Amino acid sequence: MTVTVAALLLAVGVVLSAGLGQLPVGAGAVLGSLLRAVGVPNEAAPTDMLVEQTLWQIRFPRVAMSLLVGALLAVAGAVMQAIFANPLAEPGVVGVSSGAAVGAATAITAGVTLLGPWSVAACAFVGGLVATLVVYAAARAHGRTEAITLLLTGIAVNAFAGAALALLMFVGDTASREQIVFWQLGSMNGSRWPEVGVVALVGAIGLIVAIALSPRYDLLALGDRTAAHLGVRVEALRVVSIVVVALLTGVAVAFVGIIAFVGLVVPHVVRMLLGPAHRALIVVSALGGAVVLVYADLLARTVVVSADPPIGILTSLVGGPFFFWLIRRTRRRTGGWA
Repeated sequence: MTVTVAALLLAVGVVLSAGLGQLPVGAGAVLGSLLRAVGVPNEAAPTDMLVEQTLWQIRFPRVAMSLLVGALLAVAGAVMQAIFANPLAEPGVVGVSSGAAVGAATAITAGVTLLGPWSVAACAFVGGLVATLVVYAAARAHGRTEAITLLLTGIAVNAFAGAALALLMFVGDTASREQIVFWQLGSMNGSRWPEVGVVALVGAIGLIVAIALSPRYDLLALGDRTAAHLGVRVEALRVVSIVVVALLTGVAVAFVGIIAFVGLVVPHVVRMLLGPAHRALIVVSALGGAVVLVYADLLARTVVVSADPPIGILTSLVGGPFFFWLIRRTRRRTGGWA
């Protein structure tokens, strides 16, 4: 039932997001254009080339990027919560997104072109990986992850990343500063098919690995010692998972900037609806993340006439109060921060 409702919401969101804007396009025309693209002739497809170009050069790439980024951030959050055994873990909260943004901003400011169009994404991956490793090393103590240490490390990493971004803005030129500001706010504006292709390819690899590791996450939830007795190489699993999180977060942040709290809110809601089994949790979190970000992007484009507020502002406005509620709920249930 949950999957069906999410799939229907996603389908409606895709049609609405593609159709609404300064040039309104009817739902029939949107569906007709999609059907014609897959080889199904129909009378509903638009005949106006302006409408067709608007859909395929602007609207559809943006919708596709929203779907992918939302799905990848949600899966990254689900994996982080699994390996840290903590519902407060999320790429943005613990600084992974900020680390990835610093890596990408460094590439922009320094003009790194070693890997061509992949250069920014590669640097974002490295930045996210370094931030994740720092968080993991600091949060582990006596074989367990301390929630308070996790949060404090995230605060420190985010503070350092903010200072690094400010420094890069100071030493960079005007074009670099504008791109770094884009990173800090997060936006789907300007998404193009080549970028969508990169995110889809890298994201598919990360998603497949996360799903393949899901049975081990179920065992890890029983505790490190129990999981080890059942044949799980706990530290190796965490290291591989850290790379997966950095991969998913890095490629998402590389093209749209920092979008906070998707990886926190979506997996937690899915866990409340479906339970803790990680295979279903990861798959449905991907679907839920896509739904959340498609509607968030739609709201960002329509809430203010002739304006396009950054989507990161909207997700933070919703995710911030949710995070506060989750902290209070976790503290009441555990009687403390351990």
